Amino acid sequence: MTEGGEGKEPAAPLAIELRGVSKSFGPVQANRDISLKVRKGTIHGIIGENGAGKSTLMSILFGFYQADAGEILIDGKATAIPDSQSAIRAGIGMVFQHFKLVENFTVLENVVLGAEGGRLLRPSLARARSLLVDLARDYELNVDPDALVEELSVGHQQRVEILKALYRQANILILDEPTGVLTPAEADHLFRILRALRDEGKTILLITHKLREIMEVTDAVSVMRRGEMVATLPTRDTTPEALAELMVGRKVLLRVEKAEATPGPVVLSVDNLTVRDPSGVERLKDVSLTVRAGEVVGIAGVAGNGQSELLAVLGGILPATSGRIRLNGRELPLSGREANGKARRRAGIAHVPEDRHHLGLILDFAAWENMIFGYQDDPAYRSGPFMRNGALIEETGAKMQRFDVRPPLPRLAAKNFSGGNQQKIVLAREMERNPDLLLIGQPTRGVDIGAIEFIHRQIVALRDAGKAILLVSVELDEIRALSDRIVVMCGGEIMGERAPEVTTERELGMMMAGMDGKAA
Repeated sequence: MTEGGEGKEPAAPLAIELRGVSKSFGPVQANRDISLKVRKGTIHGIIGENGAGKSTLMSILFGFYQADAGEILIDGKATAIPDSQSAIRAGIGMVFQHFKLVENFTVLENVVLGAEGGRLLRPSLARARSLLVDLARDYELNVDPDALVEELSVGHQQRVEILKALYRQANILILDEPTGVLTPAEADHLFRILRALRDEGKTILLITHKLREIMEVTDAVSVMRRGEMVATLPTRDTTPEALAELMVGRKVLLRVEKAEATPGPVVLSVDNLTVRDPSGVERLKDVSLTVRAGEVVGIAGVAGNGQSELLAVLGGILPATSGRIRLNGRELPLSGREANGKARRRAGIAHVPEDRHHLGLILDFAAWENMIFGYQDDPAYRSGPFMRNGALIEETGAKMQRFDVRPPLPRLAAKNFSGGNQQKIVLAREMERNPDLLLIGQPTRGVDIGAIEFIHRQIVALRDAGKAILLVSVELDEIRALSDRIVVMCGGEIMGERAPEVTTERELGMMMAGMDGKAA
């Protein structure tokens, strides 16, 4: 194993050293004899598949879990971290994937919360305001101290989390999947912030699935697989392909292989679709598009520009105000009793929602119960008034095998699967229904590289089987790789259509921002 950051120059001292750290949860060994060295003033990436033990290891470092064995050294000194307050006192800050902010508090109140520094709040707020202004200026963390958190964009909320950590004088910053909810522009800004922090001597631990981010921003990278640390090496000495192989233990194809599409008849036709919310704001404005059999139409756009509403209307979750939707030439209602998810499924539409936790799964239910979620009234699943539970469990086991769900245990609750395996359960349920039209939102959000490869292959296979697919993703690489045509949305409107083989990320980005992509 090679230590990251080492070369011919004298190596920087260690900010973090882990020696023989192990952690199990019952029979599950989450971390096994982990050793890791992280140099001061570096950005150190931690990568691995879902369930590899990355988050457990970082939770030990931040005091959420206690290791069963091993030692943690901070700045060369053995340091006990029994809780998060101990971690903060040791100079460790953590920015979680799901932010820990009080939404109806101001930025200033969130930053001070838990670190008031005295019985009187007013002096603490005054000190914090002064420090906040300095931090925001030094690190491009420009956020209005008096703004309510709930009114901020996701990117700005993330900056508040970073400010919280810096206010508590963190010298080591752990970021867990920090770009999962950011636009490309916000992600670029975050990387500028991280480089500035590193140049000031801070140490950054970056947990991410995205190999491009690792290559772009880290100085060293550690790879975990099945609870073990399998490699640590300088980023400059590796490649995305080599890292992917280390992560999954086999060669991984980082590009989507697909034959040229042979589109058939129009399956979905949308004409002048408009959606107004209860406040009268138009979320969709005269949207028109078609999807043919045997093609993938990708919708590119920054989150919040109407893509979610479009999928929700087509999937029967949200009523539309006006327009027309036709499936195989048959008009579908825009509102009322026959415009719900059940009716849409009956018509031949399957839907993989963007938010698998709230719309795709019932987390406390078993995998086999989730495998029939939405289709429970199908006569094939019933024997008179009763569900055919035994047959359903057996069928779920077969689907789990086909979709490589790990572990392949139909009776295991959905909440106990990793994010990638939860996504595979939803995909198996919807794809195996043989739909005419598949609506799929953010198919690989929070999913590791091995599962991404698998999911992409399944989407292409469904297309090749002659099905129509409407794909929404914030990942431009994914949109360009999977789509046969790309439709760009901004502000609830369609800005135009592009062929993936001739368009560029810059052109799409400009259209996503509401500009003509062909402008200089």
